[in-house]
Amino acid sequence: MEKRIITAAITGSIHTPSMSPHLPVTPDQIADEAVRAYDAGAAVAHIHVRDPETGAPSVDVNLYKEVCMKIKSRCNIVLCITTGGGLGMTTEQRLVAIPLLKPELASFNFGSFNFALFHALESYKEFKFDWEREYLAMSEDLILPNTFKTLREFSEVFQEYDVQPELEVYDVGQINNIAFMIRKGHLKRPIYIQFVLGILGAIQPTLDNLLFLYNNARDLLGDFTWSVCAAGRSQFKMCTASLLAGGNARVGLEDNLYLEKGVKAKSNADQVEKMVRIARELGIEPATPDEAREILKLKGLDKVAY
Repeated sequence: MEKRIITAAITGSIHTPSMSPHLPVTPDQIADEAVRAYDAGAAVAHIHVRDPETGAPSVDVNLYKEVCMKIKSRCNIVLCITTGGGLGMTTEQRLVAIPLLKPELASFNFGSFNFALFHALESYKEFKFDWEREYLAMSEDLILPNTFKTLREFSEVFQEYDVQPELEVYDVGQINNIAFMIRKGHLKRPIYIQFVLGILGAIQPTLDNLLFLYNNARDLLGDFTWSVCAAGRSQFKMCTASLLAGGNARVGLEDNLYLEKGVKAKSNADQVEKMVRIARELGIEPATPDEAREILKLKGLDKVAY
């Protein structure tokens, strides 16, 4: 059977604790969720960390190391560490965990754009923590900066620590950014792209848009491995379209708090199980972590620093 990588984005920095009681916050909760996702069929866990007391996005390297060590002690899932971080973080803060952990895989946002969450205030009126309302509201006047200088500097760090980048593409112009950085020698093949759909300020989650992104990437880049994640209600539809078109899929509470309309997911594993079930109906088997390592040409778990 065909093998595809299913990634679980465990907690992220988009949703806030008041939006779901199931959003993992503490290192133990994040690690437990990653292991549950692994047991459900995920080959990769995408890792952010949060302040254990308030649930606010954090760049505390000790939290990153604690989470990664706890996961590694229990399973061999591939860990993809964020360099997107949280809204308002500096580029230095976003990159802080890479030299410390030397992970196999890390996310790498490939262009600047409006990353808007403020419209969530229309749906959520009461918050557990003071930071949540301000965090969402500030995104009305926020650009997630990923300049060419930043792209070059991030690429240098990724190469120095032998970390495979997962290139996050939120809009079509960012594919041109990838092509430019390859031509200049800042990015090395093989290339792994994740098309991110449904963020306000970026490309919307439609089949036409997904095929548009894919076809543009094929024209500009040639061969590459790819995955799809989509915000909110479009998650399973767009991930299924990715599987049908030959791509991989990312689910998880970072991107979507629901399992189906009106039913909140109680765990990342709920979403992974659903995605695995859909994949198997299509004749596709979820890759194991070691199979994902082979597909993505990763350096191996024995070469990380956690």
